[in-house]
Amino acid sequence: MKITYLIDTDWIIHYLLGAPLIKKELRRLKPEGLAVSVISLAEVYEGVFYSRDPEASQKGFAEFLENVSVLGVDEDICQVFAKERGKLRKRGTLIGDFDLMIASTCLFHEVTLLTNNVRHFERIDGLRFISLSK
Repeated sequence: MKITYLIDTDWIIHYLLGAPLIKKELRRLKPEGLAVSVISLAEVYEGVFYSRDPEASQKGFAEFLENVSVLGVDEDICQVFAKERGKLRKRGTLIGDFDLMIASTCLFHEVTLLTNNVRHFERIDGLRFISLSK
């Protein structure tokens, strides 16, 4: 299946919390191919396990994952990460390693990131993203 979009952690959380705009946009984009990074998977699972109702949260997350692919991190993505981190370090504009690994996954796979975390991701040259934040 072709993947066109990578869903960032914040969009996954908003989706699971029932945000209508995010849910509508993901339904619209689903036919073009959706994926999540294994990094987002880890971040969201933390929230799932420490939520008020871990069992219900885990069920909701499992249902969400039925509709998306999961992209791992391999040596190629690590090389993209290293190059991008070096560029950001030189400019004095480093971002968190998890965000940078997600962005590196997008760059390597040539997909668009779905995120509202524009402040961090706009620092990465060549990264395409869609944001629903105002």
